Amino acid sequence: MKSFQLANESSPLSLTPNFILPEHKRPNLSEVTSLDSIPIIDLSYYDENNPSSLEVVHKISKACEEFGFFQIVNHGVPKQVCNNMMNAITSLFELPQEEREHLSSTDYTKNVRLVNFQLQVEGGERVKMWSECFSHSWYPIDDIIHLLPEKIGTQYREAFIEYAKEIGSLVKRLLSLISIGLGLEEDFLMKKVGEQPRQRAQANFYPPCPDPELTLGLQEHTDFNALTVVLQSEVSGLQVNKDGKWISVPCIPNAFVINLADQIETWDMAPRRGELGSILPAHTQAWKAASRRSVREPIYRLCIF
Repeated sequence: MKSFQLANESSPLSLTPNFILPEHKRPNLSEVTSLDSIPIIDLSYYDENNPSSLEVVHKISKACEEFGFFQIVNHGVPKQVCNNMMNAITSLFELPQEEREHLSSTDYTKNVRLVNFQLQVEGGERVKMWSECFSHSWYPIDDIIHLLPEKIGTQYREAFIEYAKEIGSLVKRLLSLISIGLGLEEDFLMKKVGEQPRQRAQANFYPPCPDPELTLGLQEHTDFNALTVVLQSEVSGLQVNKDGKWISVPCIPNAFVINLADQIETWDMAPRRGELGSILPAHTQAWKAASRRSVREPIYRLCIF
């Protein structure tokens, strides 16, 4: 890939001092483990009419309790739908800077925007993250498309409509399984979310980095929403924190990373039946994205909140 230029910058991306983190904020990649990563759950084994399917519910419950994260495979979302969505967002980030810059904004109230996140460190200094993120509301899609460059508008619209439909069904299924794991009625969490919850799509692009030990693709954070569904590309970099240690999340073809986010932890689960207890993590689970010295391809992640 040719050198990348952020939408809000006038020159190609380079590892200048405003991207370099203080030493205590750096990723320490040598300390990141991949031996005990988040659980991988095969949803094809779940059939509501088969009693043995409760094993899938048990695995999800345990993953939520111990990690707050898990990966799912054989989830029913067609691979081509995922590929089309990833191709569409790739087309956006491959546009020249001058064709993307009108989308660049630090105004969080904007429905559609490109942003380069920054981390405030000691002394009030702000350090830029090694990434560019494209964010927009889930619907109505036509309010988004007319703001995109014409050459990618049709491609993005067609890909997102199909992707949103499939992910919407997947989210309902996941909330149902989590509810069952809590010992609640299977539609309990869906009722909490509501018929038309506020949803956003966010695509994160992490260009190849010349020295990944000095910066981050995205700072340590938690998600304020209820559930996050992440589609990764083929290059690793995503990390989650468990018991104070950072764990690498491997890229599995056609898998989704699921994060049980902050909002679910705040909901009243009083109607639980029996003595199953809460599957929610005892403390908020954090994650971040390390930059990578990739010369083969950039990293994309499409996050649905």
